[in-house]
Amino acid sequence: MSKLPADVVLLDGAFEPAKLQLNVGGGALVAYTSRSPDKETENEDTVAVIPWGPQAAVLVVADGAGGLPAGKRASVAAATSLAESLQVALEKTMLLRTAVINGIEAANNAVRELANGSATTLTIVTIEGRTARSFQIGDSEALVVGQRGLIKMQTTAHSPTGFAVEAGFLDQRDALHHEERHLVSNFIGTADMTIDIGAAVELATRDTVVLASDGLTDNVHIDEIVEMVRKGPLAVAADAVLAKANERMESERRGQPSKPDDLSLIVFRKP
Repeated sequence: MSKLPADVVLLDGAFEPAKLQLNVGGGALVAYTSRSPDKETENEDTVAVIPWGPQAAVLVVADGAGGLPAGKRASVAAATSLAESLQVALEKTMLLRTAVINGIEAANNAVRELANGSATTLTIVTIEGRTARSFQIGDSEALVVGQRGLIKMQTTAHSPTGFAVEAGFLDQRDALHHEERHLVSNFIGTADMTIDIGAAVELATRDTVVLASDGLTDNVHIDEIVEMVRKGPLAVAADAVLAKANERMESERRGQPSKPDDLSLIVFRKP
């Protein structure tokens, strides 16, 4: 059985919500995960926070593929394999960007070796000093939001609706109600997995980094997320986002999205 480094935090929230606040990578972080309010089976999401020295960290959200067997095993295996690979890379003083790519490949192999047909999304944001960079496989998304609400970085969901929004063929709000919203075209655990690597983004004071599974982005509009996270204490902002997502999942209202699902969130700020 594998053993994670002592400073790695892995949240699975299998049957009960899991939440933590900590200082990591030279900033403050809140992480949360919980299972869908309408199911009795375990939460298939996994959240990981992996320190990389005093001023750097690797933030991870993995969403085990719904409808496939053992989604939870897939998300845990991916996050665990990534953390183990990064620990080896840190000891070898490898560049973080290279280490993450190698770690993603290790995660893909680990999920494929489960040999149970499972898969998972994997979205990562690295924090290195004041530089953030995203690495994405699937439809869990990441944002960097400025204090005045400017979106400085936003990943694209690997789905027909995600690509349509990016190309300008579909409005972001309309995408939440689209019949193909649930389709995902890229997973960890597949032979044709691809990594979408974002450009480096310099974090200004009080910029907020957000990572989330589709339990958030299928229920709360991006502009609503931006407005809630851009100001105020980090823990208060996280609570507001989570409350809105849970409210939407638990009660359907005309004109608003409502898709009960496992929900994971990481928010991070540098002072």
